[in-house]
Amino acid sequence: MTGFDESERLIWAGRAGAYADGFAKLCAHTVPRLLDVAQVGPGVRMLDVGTGPGTAAAAGCARGASVIAVDAEPSMVELARRTAPAADVRLAALPELPFDDGTFDAVVGNFVLNHVGRPRNTLTELRRLVRPGGRIALTIWTAPPAPGQALVGRAISAAGAVRPSHLPTGLAAEDDFSRDESGFKGLMESAGLRDAVCETLAWDHRAGAEEWWSRGPAAGVAFGGAFVQAQTPEVRAEIKRYFDLFGAEFADSGGVLTLPHTALLGHARR
Repeated sequence: MTGFDESERLIWAGRAGAYADGFAKLCAHTVPRLLDVAQVGPGVRMLDVGTGPGTAAAAGCARGASVIAVDAEPSMVELARRTAPAADVRLAALPELPFDDGTFDAVVGNFVLNHVGRPRNTLTELRRLVRPGGRIALTIWTAPPAPGQALVGRAISAAGAVRPSHLPTGLAAEDDFSRDESGFKGLMESAGLRDAVCETLAWDHRAGAEEWWSRGPAAGVAFGGAFVQAQTPEVRAEIKRYFDLFGAEFADSGGVLTLPHTALLGHARR
């Protein structure tokens, strides 16, 4: 486990409820397309890696697949078991999962690659778990981020907040890759996957401004939330002031934000 992995464990510890109330709704947008390209349907043995609140697992079950889902965070496992009662949800962490080679027809991961310190090692492990000819499909946020995704980071920067020492600066140079279609496709190919394809998904997420703040940064959700919570009360108030100021660019007369987001969807075969 890398220092990045350890930091991610701390960031997400006990955050399942807060995540489900906010960011999980944003991340759910990519799930139908994710399962489509993985060809998830009746009788397919599907693994959902980093299931979080169980959104993809539940969707796979609804399609008639036989679903096992894993997550490294106990509170997420508990939530996913309620969200996807037909799935077999287990506590397990990348980069080593407790399944035999070729166990699954399809492996999916909705934004799980954002949370691992060695993405190539993760893909190599997922390749091991899927049968020959089986499919792997994964999403990850683009970088640089779309304007809606950048809102919290802009507010943090404008407030002059200092990154706390327990939060990572990013992946090691030898483990990182370009978060664009070419970079993601190349990462999949470097892990031995065949017929790799990467596409960009774009959508607008709508949420009330106060809801997006209180169920995200103020609740300590994700990297941005951990960054905000580590600040003094005075700095947190300044971040909120800039969040409101910049958020007005995306708000309608009722205070509802329309936030543009983009993600990469990569899929390939073993």
